[in-house]
Amino acid sequence: QVQLVESGGGLVQAGGSLRLSCVDSRSIFSFNRMGWYRRAPGKQRELVADITSGGSTNYTDSVKGRFTISRDNAKNSVYLQMNSLKPEDTAVYYCNAVFRSFSYWGQGTQVTVSS
Repeated sequence: QVQLVESGGGLVQAGGSLRLSCVDSRSIFSFNRMGWYRRAPGKQRELVADITSGGSTNYTDSVKGRFTISRDNAKNSVYLQMNSLKPEDTAVYYCNAVFRSFSYWGQGTQVTVSS
């Protein structure tokens, strides 16, 4: 059974940094793709970044150059290093992992960026 556990969210001032972590400590799946989504107040959930098992990455335009996604396949974990944070990055961030046709979600972690 997959259980994605996120950590690393919090409150930070604009220009600051945070690092999000997501670990699946239960399953033995080798996820095809892992990533991070976010949902800001009053907005739909959007993809922030994802990464394949081979290391190919994809970022939404608004975070390019500021965020870096990485993963550790041996640990079934994915990370999001967020630098130069802006108030518009405030959202609940969700970890996502895909194995074949199945998509799994973490519980979400709040990121708040103050101006």
